Amino acid sequence: MNQAQRREFFATLQAHNPAPTTELNYRSPFELLIAVILSAQATDVGVNKATDKLYPVANTPQAILDLGVEGLRQYIKTIGLFNGKADNIIKTCRILLEKHRGEVPQDRAALEALPGVGRKTANVILNTVFRQPVIAVDTHIFRVANRTGLAKGKTVRAVEDKLMKVVPDEFKLDAHHWLILHGRYICVARKPKCDQCVVSHLCDYFRDQSRRTRTMEKS
Repeated sequence: MNQAQRREFFATLQAHNPAPTTELNYRSPFELLIAVILSAQATDVGVNKATDKLYPVANTPQAILDLGVEGLRQYIKTIGLFNGKADNIIKTCRILLEKHRGEVPQDRAALEALPGVGRKTANVILNTVFRQPVIAVDTHIFRVANRTGLAKGKTVRAVEDKLMKVVPDEFKLDAHHWLILHGRYICVARKPKCDQCVVSHLCDYFRDQSRRTRTMEKS
């Protein structure tokens, strides 16, 4: 995919979804931080079910710290890896209170210093809450970037670096959300829904599949 095609790719996604955002439920930077920590190897639907019960009871660092690990586990036990996540969240709440006055930091290094927060989670917070033009790459975005030819790379970091280099500046702020939604609902892992895809004409995978089909029909 060349740069003109990349521009058309994002302009098309923008036309179909002008204001994309996360599907995680949150009302504060802290709520989103906890939701993203919980979302590792879990669905947004599953996380929302848990936080919809948790946040009315505890939605600040102090309130969750007051629950303690055991108390927190009762709210998130339906989520995968909940034991480790509960430990990390309690530790994160303590650090936020001790070092950041209970506020979610806007600095990448400070975010990544929080237990349970890696580069991807930090990018989600920086982009969604603080509106910084960074791109978090998860399995959906990694797949879409490689499959379409948008930004090929063998590792998550390689794809992130390539996306930051090739995504036109005017689309960088929302690129993460467009790509993750596209991967979640259209460019799915096992059987991509190319017949429903608005950018299939720009996609390497679709062109290859079409070429194979034509070759088979001729033979």
